[in-house]
Amino acid sequence: MFKDLLNRLIQPDPAPITDGDARLALTALLVRVARSDNDYSGDEQRLIDQITQDRYGLPAAEVTALRTEAEAMEAEAPDTVRFTRAIKDAVAYEDRLAVIEALWKVVLADGQRAQEEDALLRLVTNLLGISDPDSALARQRVSK
Repeated sequence: MFKDLLNRLIQPDPAPITDGDARLALTALLVRVARSDNDYSGDEQRLIDQITQDRYGLPAAEVTALRTEAEAMEAEAPDTVRFTRAIKDAVAYEDRLAVIEALWKVVLADGQRAQEEDALLRLVTNLLGISDPDSALARQRVSK
């Protein structure tokens, strides 16, 4: 299922993605950031589950299934550049800004900002077309 989505996402001119595909892609992006420091903890998994449950209003079983699919998709996604470009094209700025807030929550979940996480979040922020000041404000909102 997600192989087809990945193929569509990495095309030179990706077609718009459905809401369900956007959920999966955005959750996979959360997983990618959480895994970037090579410490993908249970706390980060629970936080991703909470973010997706709050964002999409899914029951717990569906949230876990979505994260499991997202983990598999993230492992197969070729690179962050093509992956996030499709998300940028398919998701409104305000929703992408909410994604940046969620990504900051994941980065800050363990109370530390690893260099790998910071570098990946800067890249993702840029690729999603979010300004640096908006990203900084998103970080401030979630770190309070």
